[in-house]
Amino acid sequence: MTNFAALTGETLRAEIRAWLAEFYPVSLRNASSLVYQTDPAVAEGDADLQRWLHLIATSGLGVPTWPKQYGGAGLSAEQADIFNEEMARIGAFNPIFGNGPMMLGPTLLEFGTEAQKLQHLPPIARGETRWCQGFSEPGAGSDLAALKTRCEDRGDHWLVNGQKIWTSFANHSHWCFCLVRTDTRVKHTGISFLLIDMNSPGIDVRPIELISGITHFCEVFFTDVIVPKDNLVGAVNQGWSIAKRLLQHERSGLSNVRRPGPDLVELAKRYIGVDARGRVDDADIRSRLTAQMMRAHAYKLTLKRINDADNAGVNANVAVSVVKNLGASIEQEKTELSVEILGNRGLGWSGDGYSEEELRATRAWLYSKVFSIYGGSREIQNNITAKQVLGLPGSN
Repeated sequence: MTNFAALTGETLRAEIRAWLAEFYPVSLRNASSLVYQTDPAVAEGDADLQRWLHLIATSGLGVPTWPKQYGGAGLSAEQADIFNEEMARIGAFNPIFGNGPMMLGPTLLEFGTEAQKLQHLPPIARGETRWCQGFSEPGAGSDLAALKTRCEDRGDHWLVNGQKIWTSFANHSHWCFCLVRTDTRVKHTGISFLLIDMNSPGIDVRPIELISGITHFCEVFFTDVIVPKDNLVGAVNQGWSIAKRLLQHERSGLSNVRRPGPDLVELAKRYIGVDARGRVDDADIRSRLTAQMMRAHAYKLTLKRINDADNAGVNANVAVSVVKNLGASIEQEKTELSVEILGNRGLGWSGDGYSEEELRATRAWLYSKVFSIYGGSREIQNNITAKQVLGLPGSN
C-alpha cells in the first residue's frame, strides 16, 4: 500500500483517489454508517463491509491523524482533510466510527497515561472495541455537573453506584467512559473520569425505543461495580476539565458527520414533476431547495475554514457550539423538505404500499429530531456562545 504520509498536495489526492477507486466496495457507496453502528450483527454479516473494515484498520486510515504506534496512519491534519474529501466525493464512509475514535481517542491522546493509550487506542483504531458515553443522568442532563453516580475509593479499586441515561449504543458497547462523583461536597471539582468495562458484574443496560424505530439510546444502572484503579483518566476530581475537552471533540465530530440522503432536487423532480423549462414544478419548493442548498454549501465552507484555522494552530474551540447548532438545523431542514416533497408518500412507517426510499425518508426525518439535543442541546450551545463569544453575563 502507498505510504500516504509521505505524500502531499495533488500527488496525495491522486493516489488516494486511485486507491479508493480500486478498493472501496461499490455496494457501500452512499450507505449510512448508522445502520451498521445501530446493529453490529448487520455489520458482521456484510462481507464487503468486513473487507473494507480490514483494509482501513490495517492501514491506520480509520483514525488517520493518530500516531502509528497507537494504530493511526500518522497523517497531518491537511493530509487527513484530503483523504476525507476524497471519501466524501464518492459517497464512501469510514468504518471506524463511533464514540471511540470521535471522542475518547483524542481525549486519551491528550490526558491518558502511556499504558492507557497502548491498551485502548489500537483496538479502537482497528474497530475491535465499541465505546459508550456515561455522562447524562435522569437528574443531570442540561446541568451535567449535577451528576450523582457515586465512585468510592476502596483502596485497591473503585466502587461505582448510580444510573446513566441516553447512553448511545450501550447495549452494543464493550467499554464506557464515565463521569462519576468522587467528592459530594463540591460540584464541578468533585467529578472524576473513569473507564469502565461493560462486562463488569453489576451493570444493567436497558434500551430505550425511539420514535424512529431504533433503540440506540439506553439506560445504564451500576450496582457495586468494581473498577480497577488504573482506569482513572487524569487525577481524582479533575474529570470535569477532561469532560469539557471531550465534549469539544464530540461537538466537532457531530458537526462534521456526513449523513447520506436523497438528492432533494432529483427527488422533487420525480415526485412533484418539472415545468416546461425542466425545473421543479413548484416555485415555493424551488425557492426553499435553493436556500437549503446555499446554507449547506456555506456551512461546508465554514467547517473548512475552521479546520484550516485548527491546522494553522489557531484555537477555534469556541466556534464548535455555533457550528453544532448550524449543522443540526441544516440537517433537520433537509429531512423536513424531503418528507414534504414526498407528500402523502412521506407518511409511511411500514408495509408494501411504500418504497424503501420513502420509508427511509420518514425514519430519517424522525431521527433528525435528536440532532438539536444530543451532544449538548441547542439551548446549551447558545448559552456557551453567548458567554464565550459574545461576552454576555451568565445567570446567577
